[in-house]
This record gives sequence, C-alpha cells and structure tokens, in this order.
Amino acid sequence: MTELRAIVSSAHLADGSAPALSELEFSLTLAASAYQRWMTRCAAAAGQPLAPLEVLILHTVRHRDRAKRIADITLVLDIEDTHLVTYAIRKLEKAGLIATRRAGKEKLVAATEAGRAFCAAYRDIRERLLATAVESDGPDSAALSATADLLRRLSGQYNQAARAAATL
Repeated sequence: MTELRAIVSSAHLADGSAPALSELEFSLTLAASAYQRWMTRCAAAAGQPLAPLEVLILHTVRHRDRAKRIADITLVLDIEDTHLVTYAIRKLEKAGLIATRRAGKEKLVAATEAGRAFCAAYRDIRERLLATAVESDGPDSAALSATADLLRRLSGQYNQAARAAATL
C-alpha cells in the first residue's frame, strides 16, 4: 500500500514535531488566496472593483444595519493596523458605499443605500455561484460549522504564539 504524503510548501517546517500543522498552514495559504480572489471577483460581478479588505469591511459595517466604530471593525476582523481600515473606509466612502459621522470622539461607519444594494447583489451572486455548489457537493453544514470552530480556535493559538514570539 502506498503511503500518503502530506502536501506542504515548506518541508523544513514539516519535519518538526507537528508535520500536520505544516500541511494545515499550506492549506490555509491556498484557502486564503482563493477566498480573496473570490471576494474580488464577486465584488466586480456585483458592480464594484473592491479589494478583499474593502469587501470584508463593507459586509462588517452592513451586519445588522447598525453603525460601527472603527475600533469594532478592527476587533471583529482581527486587524492590528488601524490605518488599513481607515484607508479602506475612505475608499468605500468615496465610492458611496458607506457614510461616516461623528458621535463625540468616535467615528461611526454605516452602509449607504448603495452599499446595501451592493451587499444584496454580492449575496445573490454568492448564492448562485458558491453556496449552491457547496450545498450540492459538500461539505455539509455540520462539517462547515465544525471547520469554522476549529479555525477560530486555531486563530487563538496563532495569536497567542504571535504574542509570545514578540517577547523573544
């Protein structure tokens, strides 16, 4: 019987105590690239040439149709560099997809009618091209939820390791 070998991009990392972690990291790299490509192409199909971060921010701002503080957006998306978010917000505001206002010292960000229409078009395209394919070919909802839970837990471990590495 042929032994299956892990698919990794860095054999020198896979020869340590956790070779499966290297396999996961390569898969995360591929998945992240594919997801970012998807967001860009879906946004373009929905009528807006947006970068992946801009798509994420717009959907975050649109969530539950409540204005968000920039600090909330960075927290939810786990972004350390606030300037990346503020730059993306400026671009989204210039495109007419979001509006900002001041509430005391805080800047609040909300989706405009054009932003809500874009999100609806994005959702329709996502349903037609992605969700139906996943629904028919799998994985099923339970597997997707379990994977999402696993990735959230791993993100905590990576964040903790990043904090520890910063002290070395």
